[in-house]
Amino acid sequence: MSESSANVIDEMQISSEGSTKTFFSVSITSEVESKTFVIERPNRIVIELPEISFHMNEKKEPRKSGLISALRYGLFAPGRSRIILELSRPAAVTKTSSEKLEDGRTKITFEIVRVDQDIFHKAAINDAIANASTPSATRSPTMTNNDNRPLVLIDPGHGGIDSGARAGDINEKDIVFAFAKTLRDLLEEQGKYRVALTRDTDVFVALDERMNMARAARADLFISIHADTISAAQVRGFTIYTGSEKATDAESARLAEKENEADAVGGIEVAQAPEEVAGILQELTLRETRSFSSRLAGILVNHLEKVMPVNKNPHRMAGFRVLRAPDVPSALIELGYMSSSEDIALLQSEEWRQNSAEALVKAIDQYFQMRPAN
Repeated sequence: MSESSANVIDEMQISSEGSTKTFFSVSITSEVESKTFVIERPNRIVIELPEISFHMNEKKEPRKSGLISALRYGLFAPGRSRIILELSRPAAVTKTSSEKLEDGRTKITFEIVRVDQDIFHKAAINDAIANASTPSATRSPTMTNNDNRPLVLIDPGHGGIDSGARAGDINEKDIVFAFAKTLRDLLEEQGKYRVALTRDTDVFVALDERMNMARAARADLFISIHADTISAAQVRGFTIYTGSEKATDAESARLAEKENEADAVGGIEVAQAPEEVAGILQELTLRETRSFSSRLAGILVNHLEKVMPVNKNPHRMAGFRVLRAPDVPSALIELGYMSSSEDIALLQSEEWRQNSAEALVKAIDQYFQMRPAN
């Protein structure tokens, strides 16, 4: 999002009238059009706006009350921002009003009223049908057709309205984006690869869209970058994940389940993941791809353990949605865990970022020496 965006929200307010009515308002520098719809599982109200700069911090965010149990906001797509209100009870926006303030700003207020679950369910279905007919912006790496160098697609996790894991004022989406740009620059300096990012700004990208970008561009390698939290605070260091229907352990399964909820965080109705991939594609292709992914993981571990402690089980498997491309070797790299104070210190270090990215480049070089590009 451009810092020069004409529209800025710098204040939000929540007030309630009993347990059945809540008012949510935002103060914005100019009047804009808004659209609201609801989504189930969990129950949410989505407020869609043109591109907005949110000049907010934890101290300025309103205290949750009434029908609103949590909120988040950010860039959803180029030209589009969202505010998502998580609901403590099923509810609907019954009225939207705007008021010109003395300082020139516009205050937009959404009246939210509790409704029966059946009414909410029907509204969610109608909204899902309406939104399905609305074309969404498509993203695709820009590539030269006659360039036969291997294509490495780097996927900075989260983005926009989805901040990922948080540790105080530190957001996972910012940590992994900075790392992804460093890795991209180092790979491009070599001149041996074509390199692209699934997002080149702080914008939300759906999980399936990330995977589909890799397939559409015929990527030779897909690397997703993350830095999550984990329940065991003493756990730290790099961990490499590859795709599998069966997780290697319970913690990996929980992490994959958490990551697979990113679409819901962005206000997208989450569809069931396809279960018949192996039936659609030749099983040989799927097995070969996973075999290469597993070899890639081993190479990554060998190089990364030289620059940072690795998890005691550094290569794990789980059903991450972004790793489900059956024809693109893929890996998800946890740079470290934001639940670890030692890892957080490293994740913010430019020197560590440079050293780790250089180690990744060496691993990618070794991988392509083993397996030439398609």
